[in-house]
Amino acid sequence: MRPVSGAPEGPRPHQGRHRLPHPAPHGGASPVRRTPGPGHLASPVAWGGPGAHRALSPTVTVPDRTAAALMPPPVRRPPTPAPPPRPPVHARPRPAPAPSRQGKDGKRDQPSVRADAMRVTVLIPAHNEAKQITETIASLRRQERPPDHIIVIADNCTDATAAFAQLCGVEIVGTRGNEHKKAGALNQVLDRLLPIFGPNDAIMVMDADSALDPGFIRNGVDYLATGRYAAVGGTFTGKPGGGAVGMFQRNEYARYARDVRRLQGKALVLTGTATIFRAATLQEVVAARRDRRLPGLPHVYDVRVLTEDNELTLAILHLGFRILCPKECTLTTEVMPTWRELAQQRLRWKRGALENLVDYGWTPVTRPYWGRQLLSLVGILVITAYLLSLTYSVIWLGGIQISPLWAGITVIFMVERVVTVRRRGPAQMAIAATIVVEMVFDVFLQIVQARAFWQAAWRKERKW
Repeated sequence: MRPVSGAPEGPRPHQGRHRLPHPAPHGGASPVRRTPGPGHLASPVAWGGPGAHRALSPTVTVPDRTAAALMPPPVRRPPTPAPPPRPPVHARPRPAPAPSRQGKDGKRDQPSVRADAMRVTVLIPAHNEAKQITETIASLRRQERPPDHIIVIADNCTDATAAFAQLCGVEIVGTRGNEHKKAGALNQVLDRLLPIFGPNDAIMVMDADSALDPGFIRNGVDYLATGRYAAVGGTFTGKPGGGAVGMFQRNEYARYARDVRRLQGKALVLTGTATIFRAATLQEVVAARRDRRLPGLPHVYDVRVLTEDNELTLAILHLGFRILCPKECTLTTEVMPTWRELAQQRLRWKRGALENLVDYGWTPVTRPYWGRQLLSLVGILVITAYLLSLTYSVIWLGGIQISPLWAGITVIFMVERVVTVRRRGPAQMAIAATIVVEMVFDVFLQIVQARAFWQAAWRKERKW
């Protein structure tokens, strides 16, 4: 983790409850000390947990309408009776869906708004991300267009994630009884926020191990404000580290970003690394799930799936909206440090994508996705045949003898490898030109994909 200016190097010894300083009012008057009460959502009182009758929140926040929505009513001491409990989310009045119109391409437009009038709330689901969370928050503070509110969702954390985030001055939400990992953590907060959000609201969801480049939010809001796009995602590069396996991932991410740029931002997936949604988009997703027009329970994220970001992308596209991953919205994200962790990640991604397609079936939206899966399967067969031909030449013919067909394929493959990694510099281009080095990574990924196809076909037990 790169050090963040002004951030502590480690947790401080406990010296009572923390107080974040507040700036003095204009004119140099004495600063106003805000003392958090039991209504703050980080407090056990807010969730009705143990010690609710005496516990106070250890954090200080500036109340606004977002925080007010997340905070249940304050607990009053006898003899004053406690206020009635909040009605469930589904019983509260929801804002009327914003009218949409159909564009010339058959897709739906949303009402345009002024970019400077949009309000951006950032949600960062985090499970034991103490090493990364301060860098993530710092990247939000450095935005050319800073977000209006930042909420870190501390999901079953056993480290100092919440403490470090608190010292950065953001809102902290602890999940309650969440067994559905990232999707469940986000749903718990979105279920409370969406009923109060209107047409000028945008919600950004980003991973706790990602860091945005300075223009991400400004450019993303500009695209959303036009009404043409329902959600705007980012293209990412890999953070340093991970040795050889990290280098391979950084090259892979560079190729992915190049492909998205060549397609003018028409990416197939809104990745969880960082995406900004119009609130009205997510409200309609929930309504469509409730009406059984989309699979899953009436929440934003479908907790049954392995790849909730891919599934949400399909949901938005099936509602007739457009998505975009513009070249201006970039970020860096953590790479998997070991081959084992990389295999687990890619197996989950691949199998999750396959099962998402099975859930949605064969539709005009899913056809390109099914096509990519078919190409992926063909790639497995081609590389298997290539390696078998080399093995046959070595064992039975006493040396490598490549036919003109395979020689041509080899040259094309080499050129593609070199050109697509050009942005990574001459050293990576030279490594790509050897073919052999990157072939190790390609074969590794093909084996993982083959395993995903096998597990999906035989419905093996899902593992996160």
